[in-house]
Amino acid sequence: MIRIPYGKSFIEYDEGGAPVLTSRIGELKAAGSGVEIVRAAMAEPIDSPRLRELARGKKNCVVIVSDHTRPVPSRDILPPMLEELRAGSPDIEVTLLVATGFHRPTSMKELEDKLGKEIMESCRVVVHDCRDGSSNIEIGTLPSGAPCVIDRLAVETELLVAEGFIEPHFFAGFSGGRKSVLPGVADQVTVLGNHCSRFIDSPFARTGVLDGNPIHEDMLAAAEMAKLAFIVNVVIDEEKKTVAAFAGNFRTAHRRGCDYMLDYFKVAPVPSEIVVTSNGGAPLDQNLYQCVKSMTAAEASCVEDGVIVLCAECADGHGGEGFYHALRDCESPAALYAEQMATPQDRTVPDQWESQILARILMHHTVVFVTRPELKGMVEEMKMRYAPALSDALDMARAMGKKSLCFIPNGISVIVK
Repeated sequence: MIRIPYGKSFIEYDEGGAPVLTSRIGELKAAGSGVEIVRAAMAEPIDSPRLRELARGKKNCVVIVSDHTRPVPSRDILPPMLEELRAGSPDIEVTLLVATGFHRPTSMKELEDKLGKEIMESCRVVVHDCRDGSSNIEIGTLPSGAPCVIDRLAVETELLVAEGFIEPHFFAGFSGGRKSVLPGVADQVTVLGNHCSRFIDSPFARTGVLDGNPIHEDMLAAAEMAKLAFIVNVVIDEEKKTVAAFAGNFRTAHRRGCDYMLDYFKVAPVPSEIVVTSNGGAPLDQNLYQCVKSMTAAEASCVEDGVIVLCAECADGHGGEGFYHALRDCESPAALYAEQMATPQDRTVPDQWESQILARILMHHTVVFVTRPELKGMVEEMKMRYAPALSDALDMARAMGKKSLCFIPNGISVIVK
């Protein structure tokens, strides 16, 4: 019996001997609490002085923190970071800048649930707005040619640092590190330029790939221009608990964490006609937009013209108007993909990258979505099929003549390569 994350619960299913692709993250045993793990990593930073030394003599600091769409254990990370900052400069003014990227704004209630009241009251909290040109400032040009425009607070602070977590990312290779700046606190013009169709189409813009990845190279350049001085990134297990931490230089500490993750998360594909997956449950499966990530894991193990079955609650619906309308209004996924590939970098539209990747998947596979019944119309409008339960989805796939089956219970916790 396997458990497939779905919202805040699970779908249990008897896999009947079918292959199950899972990471080895369950083998990791935390040596202490999350706070203790983070504190130990910060005591011996990678290629960097300690944060307290960087803070010495500084009057203010901006800490980039993750938004509501990321299960970053900020209550493990921020207290040790604040301790270090104040050990180096007792009166330092700390601003928490919420890295919303291109997502909707995070509410104060969501932030209090994530950070805790004590942290909220001890720091100034500002939610980044990529669409507010007056709050963002240009600091250079990215290797791609796009302007590098980021939040003014990140530019004007005396010390810029970031928290985060490292997980496989479906076109940036991995989350964390440099991604706190781009797209985290970048202006929309920079995000759109970085996420252009040419880059998304690159064979190197894939899960677990950094070398040769043009999206990653742009992100590194943005973090360098922003003078990101220090990061604290963690690895979490399937229960979203901290099991490892990497602190220090934004390039090398992040790369060390990515290499560490690769050892535990990489799985070999089992080419199958039906691949069942999920987006890891809440908050990661809160909308269909986010769920494209796990579809790419299934895509890597699904044969041509196979069926991908995705189980996700999608409590917030589709997650993006542009994303939704692109799929709903197109003649076909192939036509949409061709249209997007013909779109110049400076004409990239919001959510284009997400619809482009979903179009790529739909060009080669049927996607059956197991979700709430009220989303049936939306799912079908977006060129996918709806099923009320996993058993129904499998019946549909078998009615199409598909037989071989494999499961990827948590599609965002594996790197299929």
